[in-house]
Amino acid sequence: MSLFRSLRVWRERRQHGDGPFAALFEPYEGDEIVSLDCETTSLNVAEAEILTIGAVKIRKQRRVMLSDRLDIKLKAPANFRRESVPIHKIRAMDLADGVEIDEALQMLLAYIGNRPLLGYYVNFDVRMLDKYMRPQFGFGLPNKAIELSEVYNNIIKWRYPGGHVDLRFDTIASKLDLPIIERHTALGDAITVALMYVRLTQGDCGVL
Repeated sequence: MSLFRSLRVWRERRQHGDGPFAALFEPYEGDEIVSLDCETTSLNVAEAEILTIGAVKIRKQRRVMLSDRLDIKLKAPANFRRESVPIHKIRAMDLADGVEIDEALQMLLAYIGNRPLLGYYVNFDVRMLDKYMRPQFGFGLPNKAIELSEVYNNIIKWRYPGGHVDLRFDTIASKLDLPIIERHTALGDAITVALMYVRLTQGDCGVL
């Protein structure tokens, strides 16, 4: 966690640690991690809108809990641009039965609790969610964040010191001999990242 984010979480814990969301600010003592991903209209946090949110739990760093996953579609934003469809593969009609962002955040918080969050460039997803959480709740996500590419980089550099490490999503999946599940869908990317993490940390990829 960056110094800036640590200070922000510390300040918001003091402000909200006794409120209705106090449990989010408690240290996590369980054995689960949540792999999280958001599909957005842009990679610029200031202008991007969230289209879908996907998440899946990993138990005891060994089991990807496909039976306990989260797959949220949001309503298409007013500034939805057809030009962005080739990037995220989501059409406005795909979001016809989507929910409002306020409801999506309530569902997400109920699912993740205070568990650590795992992701590929997870800080982008956290910043996107914080962008909507602060106006609604007065705080951002306080959860610990685990960056998948950093875990991969550290392990590969330890095993093969001195070499270049390719941190592209597809390369990591290929090197770990794992399939990419529904690439550029939030839930698909969250599941693939979860499998990568289990393979990296346990040398296995059990699924329940």
